[in-house]
Amino acid sequence: MAELRFPDPAERDNLGAFVARAVRLDQQAVVRLRGREDGLLDAWVATPFDVLATRSARGTLTPSDVTVSGNELLAGLAVVRDDRIDPGHPRDLQWRSPLPPGKHWKVVDRIPSREVADLADRGLAVARENVGPQGTPPASLLDQTVLTVEGEGLAVKIPLRCLFALSGMGFLTDDDSHIRVTATDAWMRLDARYGAVVRRRHALLPLLV
Repeated sequence: MAELRFPDPAERDNLGAFVARAVRLDQQAVVRLRGREDGLLDAWVATPFDVLATRSARGTLTPSDVTVSGNELLAGLAVVRDDRIDPGHPRDLQWRSPLPPGKHWKVVDRIPSREVADLADRGLAVARENVGPQGTPPASLLDQTVLTVEGEGLAVKIPLRCLFALSGMGFLTDDDSHIRVTATDAWMRLDARYGAVVRRRHALLPLLV
């Protein structure tokens, strides 16, 4: 049976806020939990915007890598007030998204949070006017580049879907903070105060049959 342990109740509550946002976006969301050697654990979710979202908390996890139901994990975090929590039944087969590497990230730029929040709000207004037949914005709109940042020899194009993921997960703040943009050759990551979103920089080429 999987087990979560938190030395500080605030860390449990912070993770609970992250999971609550994920479940609000997708009632069927699953959460992948991964323990780290530095005493932190990372929580990952695949958002409806085809963008990964992640948040770290100080705690330990046994086993060190498990995927669970977002609803079950949220119930455990909200109801159990002990330092040990059962995150729910393993659902490892339901996790289908590759995770980015843990190393070789370069800091490309830092963007004011207010600027990103304003772009996200304007994007949401456009999306409401261009809802597709299934009630979602078309992929062509979500894939539009809204920001291009350069640094460390990299030029990173940030699509609107990344801003929607930041907003939907509650990561954007209207203050003087900044969002850090880091990248590898294949991935981009936007770190805000309450979490980060991650996406491949280039689409994977289909395999030739």
